[in-house]
Amino acid sequence: MKKAVFLDYTGTVMQQKGPDVETLIKRCWQGSDSPTPQAALKYWWTKVKTFEAQSYGPDFLTEDQIIDQVIACFKQDLNLKENDAELHELCQRFWVNAPIYEDVRPFFEACPVPIYMITNNGVTYVAQFMKKHHLEPAGIISGEMVQAYKPHQELFAKALEISGCQSTDVFHIGDSVTSDVEGALNAGITPILVDRKASQSATAAYPIVQSLLEVLPYLTD
Repeated sequence: MKKAVFLDYTGTVMQQKGPDVETLIKRCWQGSDSPTPQAALKYWWTKVKTFEAQSYGPDFLTEDQIIDQVIACFKQDLNLKENDAELHELCQRFWVNAPIYEDVRPFFEACPVPIYMITNNGVTYVAQFMKKHHLEPAGIISGEMVQAYKPHQELFAKALEISGCQSTDVFHIGDSVTSDVEGALNAGITPILVDRKASQSATAAYPIVQSLLEVLPYLTD
């Protein structure tokens, strides 16, 4: 039986949608040369992921600093004319107020072992989200703690340290092959991929589930 689970935040617990991010992208589109809202959204997330991939060690940027950089790039590349502070606040509100997936609360209630949140987002925002939904993880481990984002193994190593577990004692559950699966494997942890749309191959070398509740039987094997 496993001793704990590590659980991703964005895309696994928190849905990547909601009125705050919709308003953010609409304003970026309308205030720039971006041809469509879809193009503005793609530009935004591509830049976020690029900065996260480059952010490591002495070059580490917090998620808030990354958002400032993304807005600056939007202004330079697409002539965005907007209020920087208001756009940044919309993003912060999105991190806290985005919808929660329906299977999250039942999973927390039924999970027989402690749940640790492993996230690129800042601890403050994840903690506010958890409090809002009356969820109590055993801990929140953020990239800021180790100056590295997933899939770097430092974040997972920190989670093992805080949880007091060995890599064989835990599963890491997340929705991203690149960040969650590869990151967990880099740290010697067995990943479980959450694929709610059933878009991944069922022949993968790791478990794939469509709901967090499907993880429960793995925890008692």
